[in-house]
Amino acid sequence: MKFKEINLLVLTFLFSLPLLAEELKLEKKNTEFNVYTGMFDFSDDGKRATLVGVQHQDENLNRDTFLGNLSPVTGAMITADNASYFYTGVQAQYKIGSLNFTPSFAPGYYNEGNGKDLGHVLEFKSEVQLSLNLAEESQLGFSYNHLSNASLGDKNPGANSYMFNFFKKF
Repeated sequence: MKFKEINLLVLTFLFSLPLLAEELKLEKKNTEFNVYTGMFDFSDDGKRATLVGVQHQDENLNRDTFLGNLSPVTGAMITADNASYFYTGVQAQYKIGSLNFTPSFAPGYYNEGNGKDLGHVLEFKSEVQLSLNLAEESQLGFSYNHLSNASLGDKNPGANSYMFNFFKKF
């Protein structure tokens, strides 16, 4: 009798493995990474610099609201002048066929390095992004953002940047 129960448990476990694997596959595709590069503060001839960055979004945390589908984002960027910005915030996503419009807002920590003095360590990033679905799990896009300290510091020069984005879901 014991032998039959053990065999039944083992068979049940083995037959459930494909289902577990499928669930894991679905879960993995809910994480999106955005790798981007562009020009930091392109409107300031004296302080413009190339930038690279990465952003993470977890679609398991999406919420449908009256503003649309909102999700948290976290990211970091660094410029050629060693200025860096670490942020976390929220983005909305609106789909129009294979085109995606994604506005976002994210406060964060800014370190000027050898780059532009933005007037405060707390900066707010407002961004708009357009992207095109390449396949089910990847997109190419273009984004524009503005960093500002909302006059928290003695000065608030701000910085305007543009980026080319590559998105991949895992």
